[in-house]
Amino acid sequence: MQSISDWFEVNPLATIYDIAEHLGLSPSTVSRALSGRGYCKEETRRKILQAASELDYAPDHSAKMLKTGVSSKILFAVPDICNPFYFDMIQGINSVLEPSGYLLILVDTKNSLTEELRAIQLLREKYADGMIMVSFHFCEENIEAINRLNAPVVLTNKYESASGQDRFNYVYVDTHAGIREATEHFISQGLKRIAYVGGPASEQTGYERYCGYRDALLESGLSEPENYVQEGDFTENSGYMAGTRLLSDSSELPEAIVAANDLMAMGILRACEQKGLSVPKDIALSGMDNLSICERISPKLTSVELCAEEIGGRAAELLLKQMKNDPSRIANVRLQPRLVVRESSRSSVLNV
Repeated sequence: MQSISDWFEVNPLATIYDIAEHLGLSPSTVSRALSGRGYCKEETRRKILQAASELDYAPDHSAKMLKTGVSSKILFAVPDICNPFYFDMIQGINSVLEPSGYLLILVDTKNSLTEELRAIQLLREKYADGMIMVSFHFCEENIEAINRLNAPVVLTNKYESASGQDRFNYVYVDTHAGIREATEHFISQGLKRIAYVGGPASEQTGYERYCGYRDALLESGLSEPENYVQEGDFTENSGYMAGTRLLSDSSELPEAIVAANDLMAMGILRACEQKGLSVPKDIALSGMDNLSICERISPKLTSVELCAEEIGGRAAELLLKQMKNDPSRIANVRLQPRLVVRESSRSSVLNV
């Protein structure tokens, strides 16, 4: 029998056939021992496992996938890999997928339709068994590509095509209601000059959140000054730039600012500091996402809780049902937001 060291110098990557040849056994015996399925004498199993360890054997998952058609991988496509909101979503997804043996692969689409279509194409080419997809703008083009797939997909925004023939499920938080609640929170304190910083109104997410702000003002009989609505791209820097624009005219400063996410709210807070304005004494501020950092900054940030971990967990549950062809009815999920009031908007401070 050839020694392990001599064999390894010539064959750096071992297969079950190499182990079988080295030990003088059949490949099927080696396969049963390594997989733990089927009968194999205990002494033979020990020899096989020892040889596999010495030869640095690793299963060939590509070969397994060709045989079974299952990759045991799930894509998680997000528009901004730097946003910590998605970290909590990952925790929720993994809590469901890991016990079922799935590996999560993170895909950064950079809020680009081209990159989103590329992620969808990866699923079409069977790089993974399914996908959970976040997008700021689900539209006809990416939805049509998803509906052409023969693979399970769960969105984290609500979307229903006019045809009613969608082949995906969705889990979402009603962000319109969340922004509306934050705006009503300021209105209830007697504030009238309320500004808004959100994402592009041309995109699904940006428009839904803007409408929450607009509807709260209209139902309260307040006007919507054009210069009080600023657009960003959900990043901290865009919030800072939008805040700088809002604060450029000291004669018309808003009394409160509603931000469409926490990162932009933190950018606005920085703009206020640079202008020498105190939050909330001079300007009240709220965000959305309720990131853990909201409790650690000063002042602590009022924010709308969007249940990131629950979104991830519920999306993963729906995806597993699809992949397992679960006969039970799969229902789309709507989660309710909740305003968490902290120092940046407390009425006791505002009324001093």
